[in-house]
Amino acid sequence: MPREDVEDLELELLLEALYRHYGYDFREYARASIKRRMWRRMMEEGLATLSGLQERVLHDPACMERLLLDLSINVTSMFRDPTFYRAVRDKIVPLLRTYPFIRIWNPGCSTGEETYSLAILLREEGLESRARIYATDINAAVLQQAKEGIFPLDRMQEFTHNYLRYGGRCSFSDYYKVYGDRARFDPSLLEHAVFAQHNLVSDASFNEFNLIVCRNVMIYFDRALQDKVHDLFYRSLVRSGVLALGHKESIRFTSHADAYEELDRQEKLYRRVL
Repeated sequence: MPREDVEDLELELLLEALYRHYGYDFREYARASIKRRMWRRMMEEGLATLSGLQERVLHDPACMERLLLDLSINVTSMFRDPTFYRAVRDKIVPLLRTYPFIRIWNPGCSTGEETYSLAILLREEGLESRARIYATDINAAVLQQAKEGIFPLDRMQEFTHNYLRYGGRCSFSDYYKVYGDRARFDPSLLEHAVFAQHNLVSDASFNEFNLIVCRNVMIYFDRALQDKVHDLFYRSLVRSGVLALGHKESIRFTSHADAYEELDRQEKLYRRVL
């Protein structure tokens, strides 16, 4: 059997092992992306094959935690893509104002940068007291980081630049305090936020939401899994609720495409109408 075929078989067996032993289902993730991440962990562990990685993760939970960090999508920044947040403020906030209570779901929240950005936006628009953000991720370690709200100080310049481009109404430095080389964000920003583990692949809907912000997560899923997650989002949105996706994502060609109207083509904002 050619080496590439052997590696594909090893990957299939490893993904199946992760699902059966730990309950994490990565079997429908885009193959090229997940193979790169598996190879990176394999080399970091000093192993020669994916079969060796399978043996280690099955017998060493600490190795599984390291692998889970590799497989989680942790590339994020506060007010990343400032034009997106401007579109949320201009086109979605007026819709949110019509609700007595607002539920927002931020799946794949990672270390919390996107969640904090949404919390700041809600505060500046006077919606904080009647909104609750549900921030979820598959990875307990990054959720704990998000709850703590502590980030390297050298990232504040990037965050501030994004915030200014978005058109923030305050001084960004008012939202955090500096402790040495770290910055801790005001805990009151998350007074109305809930952090919890949730797996988009295997877990069900847990509430009805007025806004779901899931950006740059589904680009790592294959087509079948994307359809499955879109079905979850559709069932989780109230009528007239809004789904926000990443720039490279779309509801086109999904089974629920006709149930949405486009609010902003560039920023991938869709309102459920059916």
